[in-house]
Amino acid sequence: MIKKRPTTAREVAAFTLFSMEEEGAWSDGALHYYLERAKLNLKDRALATRLAYGVVQNQMLCDWYLRHFSSVRLNKIQPRVKICLRLGIYQLVLSDRIPAHAAVSETVGLIRSYGHSNDRTVGFANGILRAIAQAAEQDKLPRLDCPDKESFYSLRYSHPEWLVRLLSSQYGQKETAAILAANNETASVSIRVNRAKMTREAACEKLTEQGFPVHLHPKAEAMLWAENGDIAGGTLFGEGAVTIQDTASAVCVEVLDPKPDAFVLDCCAAPGGKTFYIAERMDNKGKLYACDIYSHKLEKIAEGAKRLGLSIVQPMLQDAAELREGWMEQADFVLCDVPCSGMGIIRKKPEIRYKDEQETEALPEIQAQILKNCAQYVKPGGTLVYSTCTILERENEAIVHAFLQTHPEFEAVPVTHSVFGTAETGMITLLPSVHGTDGFFIAKLRRKL
Repeated sequence: MIKKRPTTAREVAAFTLFSMEEEGAWSDGALHYYLERAKLNLKDRALATRLAYGVVQNQMLCDWYLRHFSSVRLNKIQPRVKICLRLGIYQLVLSDRIPAHAAVSETVGLIRSYGHSNDRTVGFANGILRAIAQAAEQDKLPRLDCPDKESFYSLRYSHPEWLVRLLSSQYGQKETAAILAANNETASVSIRVNRAKMTREAACEKLTEQGFPVHLHPKAEAMLWAENGDIAGGTLFGEGAVTIQDTASAVCVEVLDPKPDAFVLDCCAAPGGKTFYIAERMDNKGKLYACDIYSHKLEKIAEGAKRLGLSIVQPMLQDAAELREGWMEQADFVLCDVPCSGMGIIRKKPEIRYKDEQETEALPEIQAQILKNCAQYVKPGGTLVYSTCTILERENEAIVHAFLQTHPEFEAVPVTHSVFGTAETGMITLLPSVHGTDGFFIAKLRRKL
């Protein structure tokens, strides 16, 4: 991480983007780190967040404008200078709240301070930004010239073309455009209330009193919504009365519908949000194993369970793809929230969209192996839920259909929920553009008696 303490919103955004480029940092982690160091007021924290995420969300489009106005090829521009230019272009072209003169002067200042650049480079950057500012003011920015809708959507919403074409083949062009647009919007903060400690209405009132304005989720019984605010620093979070969890993740647990005194396995449990909700719905009674292959993640699960007062959570070092014979046909409920491409959480981790397609192609084989292995733990009459935080069919429906064809002892169970209605096939894909949640897939299966 950059050692200098940032003092402005634009420095926070720039340092976040530098860390992502130079150290492979995740956007949310780097942004949180620099926001904590900067000690900005709420208005400037919001600006820093909007700028950092805005550049990542629109990187391909910013680069497209940069190519049009630069006399130097992008791969010849110093990395930090290029990042700062993206930051300036985002403010000039894609944000209507920032005066052009401020965007230009502040960006040039960042380049002069952190771009390791000479006066010639500073002049080059200043000329590009002023030209873009003038074109934007005169409504003479170049039009996006693309051969078809998929390539247009790819550029307009800065998603790689392979992903856009894959989504278009699944959902059609219109829904794909809505998904991509939703991916570039700011996600509301989803808060789940620990019903063992407080009612949802009481938590809503208390959080609002403490300066975290929230409102009741209209369709999810355990959830609250907040537009912003770091509730993790509040007393209710520390006391375990509330926790941060996306609505889709909570819906997944409600579809599983675990019961008190049951034997439950959460086979890929980290970071633990679903585990905690499972324990709460079990009234903290029964056996609940939270499995993961990394011991440091199990430590985090144990810490979270302690904060929430959930004594039945038993962290377990266990590879979900390897059989544990002592659990064979013992579990009443098994949750397989398998490793996936993450293409459903682009709103929160916008850089996920830029994964190489080859990185995701090996996942279905791993997912199928985990599902096949963990299905062996389900007792006759027991419930198995397969879930992912992706919206790609090859990691979702295709896995479940193939499993059911080779495992006739299992059947899909129709599910109904207030967030999505009824899924007769037992499978549902939640979409940010439709349900206001993370993109998430849930399949509910039952082992026949």
